[in-house]
Amino acid sequence: MDRAQKEQLVEDLGQIFESSGVVVVAHYEGMTVAEMQDLRANMREAGGSVRVAKNRLAKIALEGKPCESIAQYLTGMTVLAYSEDPVAAAKVVDKFAKDNDKLVVLGGAMGETALDPAGVKAVAGMPSREELIASIVGCIGAPASNIAGAIGAPASNIASILSTIEEKAA
Repeated sequence: MDRAQKEQLVEDLGQIFESSGVVVVAHYEGMTVAEMQDLRANMREAGGSVRVAKNRLAKIALEGKPCESIAQYLTGMTVLAYSEDPVAAAKVVDKFAKDNDKLVVLGGAMGETALDPAGVKAVAGMPSREELIASIVGCIGAPASNIAGAIGAPASNIASILSTIEEKAA
């Protein structure tokens, strides 16, 4: 890599660190190419990305960024998993690490908040943005359906009473 490529990489990493909702750092020593491709595919499906970068360049890119606290985890063979959704990357990495013991979560950052491995696991347990939106929409729609049911109920009760009286009279 020449100097221009390194500067471009540092700039790209800086953009990633600024715009990502969550960044997870993990060791991937011993993983095969196929396993890494699976991780990348799973992350892509969730709307995130996986990046392997030189630790020294990643530390330079972290300077002055909100998630600067993850610099302590950048030692050895590290992989950066990130996503704009504050939960997606953590969920994918946590699930992948359960199935593959070669991927070891070191920590991460969610905005300015530093996360240890337990913190990453806690974030992975949170509902995703889509799940939260669905539950909010469900809560908003529930009162309307309850009102419609309450309004319709007396009419159906009256109709059933009338039909019962009609049957007895006949």
